[in-house]
Amino acid sequence: MDRPATTVAAPSGGSGRQGPHDRPVLIVRNFSAEVGGEPIVRPLSFEVRPGQALALVGESGSGKTTTGLAIAGEHADGVTVHGEIVIEDPGGENPGDERSANASSRVGYIPQHPASVLAPARRVGAVLREAAATHVPRGCRGRARRERIDRLVRRAVERARVGRADVLLCRYPHELSGGQQQRIVLAQALVGDPALVVADEPTTGQDPANRAAIVAEFERLLSEGVALVLLSHDLEVVRRLSSESIVLRRGAVVERGARVWTAPRHEYTRQLIEASGLGAGMSAELPARARTIVVRTAGLAVQLGSGRRVTEVLRGIDVTVGDGECVAVVGESGAGKTTLARCIAGLRPPSEGTVQIMGRVVAAHAARRSANDLAACQYVFQDARASFAPFRTVGDQAARTAVRLRGLEHRAAYAEAQELADRVGLGRELLSRHVDELSGGELQRAALVRALLARPKVLVCDEITSGLDVVTREHVLGLLASLRDDGLALLVVTHEAAVARRLAHRVVEIADGRVLDVRESFSG
Repeated sequence: MDRPATTVAAPSGGSGRQGPHDRPVLIVRNFSAEVGGEPIVRPLSFEVRPGQALALVGESGSGKTTTGLAIAGEHADGVTVHGEIVIEDPGGENPGDERSANASSRVGYIPQHPASVLAPARRVGAVLREAAATHVPRGCRGRARRERIDRLVRRAVERARVGRADVLLCRYPHELSGGQQQRIVLAQALVGDPALVVADEPTTGQDPANRAAIVAEFERLLSEGVALVLLSHDLEVVRRLSSESIVLRRGAVVERGARVWTAPRHEYTRQLIEASGLGAGMSAELPARARTIVVRTAGLAVQLGSGRRVTEVLRGIDVTVGDGECVAVVGESGAGKTTLARCIAGLRPPSEGTVQIMGRVVAAHAARRSANDLAACQYVFQDARASFAPFRTVGDQAARTAVRLRGLEHRAAYAEAQELADRVGLGRELLSRHVDELSGGELQRAALVRALLARPKVLVCDEITSGLDVVTREHVLGLLASLRDDGLALLVVTHEAAVARRLAHRVVEIADGRVLDVRESFSG
């Protein structure tokens, strides 16, 4: 069959039958998937019971997201899936309850890339209210319906720890940081009070405080009997939440069980554990020679809204980055880190202030910058998937950078893209694929290839390691360190202390749109 048969089963009860916490919420039998006849997930079976967390762990492209989407009743274009997925509905005993307006909606899905499910032309509050409406019985109308919808939305944003909800729900997705988008999507998944949550890299792009809050929320959900399927590269989160883990490599199970992380049997599992340390303690050393200033911002300020609803996102930001230097920009979600990065790249014109590249003030908007200025400053987006067009191969899109900014012929540009693909650990054959045929980690490396084809003076990286498995992340960090040592200036926006410690010479901490602190290297 072209997709797995998904069944939503009514709850069983009564004397002599399994209790609600003994009966699986999710049963996956012989699930498999293929693209063009090539298997991407080999036959996989598992069960998840109420209050249990099962983790699927493995390198990018191992089949985690494909499996998670299938549980939610979806699959990417070009993917053929087989097998059987059964979803029980333990909350169906009370059909008049807000929780059970639609049994088939009892699965909450949290995608790796929040922007993919947030409509760009709609305020996020409207998106949440629309999601909540599907969980209110059709017979409830008028004022009572509106009040129930508002109650569901309020409860969901509180559970997802959406700060300043009264402000954020009035914004469009592009006006939110990556971390804020992730929490809105978490609220969207929780709005129906699901029996099962499928979470694909839920802590991606979160600062330590919000990461801890999200983990605590999952722990609370588990204590309430909600089942969790966790797709993650974050082994610390996996160890804390999951009672069982399945390690996947190239779509096949290499190891599974409750003691995978304490007593690994397979060499690949041991590699994942070793790589998850990210070389702690290996902080960057400052170049001995004098540095040329590649990027300088002076008095950058950004305001959103108008009149009484003006919000200051950045205020008076002065930052410099020299050649061969890495500056890490850290701070809580919504502090203004990504806005600063986008201003430098010309993707968000500031309300005040200037950006200099190689000692010269450049246009505030990328559309007004020369080819040389565009090439000099390249940006790697947090959401790599959204940065590629769906109807052209990633290789053609990457090569176009060298054609447009350096004047190369397409054949020469593509050959250079293949060489860079080898360097970043992306198989050159993957350049001939489209966006929906690549994993998040593969797309992030393709985005890095595209940026490097411009031969930039400065590379601006927005949460570049988000969503990468620990082995790929270590490879990418090693590559960035090598580029830095070769003289490339790096500005890295990150929530991860280990990334800043590994790469940065200086750390700029931003809070509420202002520079709170600047320090050498990273103190932890």
